Amino acid sequence: MSEQDEGVFIGVGELPSGRYPNRPFMGDLVNVAVAAVRDAGLTVPDIDTILLIPCLHSPADQADLIFSRVVEELGLHGRAKSSYMVHSGGSTSDNTIRDAAGLIATGRAKNVLVLQAEKWGSAPVGEMIDMLTANGIPREWEKPSGLSFNAVGALIHRRYMHASGSTAADMASVCVALREWSRLNPNAMYKDRTLSVEQVLASKVVCDPLHAFECPMLADGAVGLVMTSAGNARRLGKDRWVKVAGSGGCVSHYSIGQEADLAVLGWEKASVEAYEEAGWGPADADLAEVYDSYAAVLASGMEGLGLAPKGEAARMFAAGDFSPGGRLPVNTNGGLLSAGHTGVGGGTALLAEGVRQLLGKAGPDRQVSGADRAVCGGSGGTYMDSQVLLLEGVSA
Repeated sequence: MSEQDEGVFIGVGELPSGRYPNRPFMGDLVNVAVAAVRDAGLTVPDIDTILLIPCLHSPADQADLIFSRVVEELGLHGRAKSSYMVHSGGSTSDNTIRDAAGLIATGRAKNVLVLQAEKWGSAPVGEMIDMLTANGIPREWEKPSGLSFNAVGALIHRRYMHASGSTAADMASVCVALREWSRLNPNAMYKDRTLSVEQVLASKVVCDPLHAFECPMLADGAVGLVMTSAGNARRLGKDRWVKVAGSGGCVSHYSIGQEADLAVLGWEKASVEAYEEAGWGPADADLAEVYDSYAAVLASGMEGLGLAPKGEAARMFAAGDFSPGGRLPVNTNGGLLSAGHTGVGGGTALLAEGVRQLLGKAGPDRQVSGADRAVCGGSGGTYMDSQVLLLEGVSA
C-alpha cells in the first residue's frame, strides 16, 4: 500500500454529552454526521460508505442502524455503496477504524463516515441496569452469583490497589484529574462541576471499594468521524490530517474469572504490536486517550501501554502528572468518568478527541500545544479485549 492510499482522518463532529431526553436518536445521528462532514470540508453526497457503531439503549434503534436507515435519513439512498455495523463493545471504534482504513486502501471506499449515537442518559434506568447485569457476564456461572458491571469494576479496582500498593486517595485522584479535563470541554457532561478526592471518598459505596463518583454516569451523546485517503486529503487542499501509525490488539478473556491478572489485562500485548508497527514508543507520545470506565482500568492501561511505570499510574495521577499542565495530557475530553459514559461510544469519544487534538481543533482551553502523536486505547465488554491505535498528525 502506498502512502497516498492509506486511510486518514480529516473531520470530526460531536454533540454535547449528558441527559437530553428531547434530542431524538436519529436526529442526533443526522446532526453529528452533518457536523463531521462539514468539518472535513465535504458535503453529505461525497460520502459513499457509512460504518455504524451500535447503541445499547434500544433494540429498535439498533435495528434501524443495521438496516441502513441512516443512509436514507442523509439522503444517500441509491448513492451509498455500503452501510453496516461493527460491534465489539467499548473497543468498537478501534475495530471500525481498521475496517474503514482497509476499505479506503483497497479502493472499495473513497470517503467513509463513522457514526455513533447513544441515549443511555435518557433511557429507562431499570432497563439499563438489567442490560448491564447480563451482557458480557457468563449466564451459566457468573450471572447467578450476582456479578454486574460495577462488581467487575470493583474486582479490577481491588486487585490493582493490592498489586500496586495504591491508596483509596490515589485511586480517587484519577477521577479528579479527569474532572479537571472535562471542565475544559464544552461538550462534557460534567463541565460545570468541580470534584475533589474528599468528595469522591465521601460518596456512597456502590460496590466495595468503588464509590459513586468512581463509577461512570450513563449519558446521551453522539460522535462522527470522516476518513479518506491521504492522496485525496491532499487533493482536497487539506494542510493537515491524521493517520493510524500503528495498531495492536489482545483478547484476554470472556469470563472475568478467566482473566489471569485483573491488574494487567491485555494492554501490554496489544501495545507491543502497535509500537512495533509505528516505529515509535510511549516516550514519543504527546497525549493519550485510554478507556476509563473505572479508574483501575485506566491505570492498568497506562502501565500496559508503557505510559507509566508498573504500579505507579494511580500515584502519578495523584501527583498531577496527567492533569492539565502535567507531564502527559491524558483523556483530555474528561473521559467516560467525567465527559459521560455513552455506552459503546465512550471509546469512540476518546478516539475522536485524539483525532481532534492532532488536527489542532480542540479549542484554546484544552488544545495540547504541538501535539503530533497520540496513544488511543479501547476495551470491550468486561475488559475482555484491549485494542490500541497509535495516531500521528501529518502536515501537507
